[in-house]
Amino acid sequence: MNLGFIGFGEVGFEMSRGFKGAGIEKVFAYDVMQGDSVYGPLIKERVQTSGAILVTSPQEVFDKVDVVFVAVPGAKALETAKGLIPFLKNSTLYVDVSASSPDIKRNIWKTIKETGVYFVDAAMLGSLPVYKNKVPTLASGNGSDLFLKLMLSYGMNLEKVSNNPGDATAIKFVRSIFMKGLPALLVEVLEAASIMKVDHLVLKSLADTMNACSFEQTLNRLVTGSAIHAERRAHEMKDVIKMLEDINVQPTMSKATFERLTWLASKNLKDKFGGKTPKEWQVVVKAWEEAAK
Repeated sequence: MNLGFIGFGEVGFEMSRGFKGAGIEKVFAYDVMQGDSVYGPLIKERVQTSGAILVTSPQEVFDKVDVVFVAVPGAKALETAKGLIPFLKNSTLYVDVSASSPDIKRNIWKTIKETGVYFVDAAMLGSLPVYKNKVPTLASGNGSDLFLKLMLSYGMNLEKVSNNPGDATAIKFVRSIFMKGLPALLVEVLEAASIMKVDHLVLKSLADTMNACSFEQTLNRLVTGSAIHAERRAHEMKDVIKMLEDINVQPTMSKATFERLTWLASKNLKDKFGGKTPKEWQVVVKAWEEAAK
């Protein structure tokens, strides 16, 4: 089987490197920037390293392959789809791996569905340099079943979500609240700790806490504990914000934490649970949902 990439940035490069040893016969690639004076040499270097074949037009990709991964910047995904319509046919498996929103994925499908293509909203949930073609990927859209049938045997780690475009990306976006928020939180911690010259002590304490339990146990403990102590913790964060402002650190994440804890405290869960920490985080979620009714 042959594969194609529209857009040959990190996604196309890393996946092609993985597919090279997974039995894929040929990988064809086209990138709108391949003739650019700055990015063109990088694209050509990636093509040479990965063993992909660079072609001169998108049509060449669609004419030569069974599966096309559209791996363009999220802001360009819908525009790209519109430009690709003349090359689409009813046998095409169009796999959009861009980081565009669930709404954009649905609009892409509305834009190209009359061509008869099979469409997949593919949401990648891991590091491409680490996993390459084996990156955990969720799939939704009318082409999901075909996608799994064709690609599981080539090392892809795939899970179908639904037949609805946008559903896979929605899961990725919720996950991103944590995965993108955590680095931002750590940056704020490190900035303050470095200025105060206590980074080694802070990091040791954090490591001791986070390494003590599994992720599931830590999640449960933090959420259930916050249900009872949200008001007290919000007050502490108010003082943290003042300290950060005093040392000229912008308390972006700390302010967000204060606001979220204040929201949680407003649900009066401490009274609901009689001051006793519930056993499971699911109980807390159900309680705040009931409080919102």
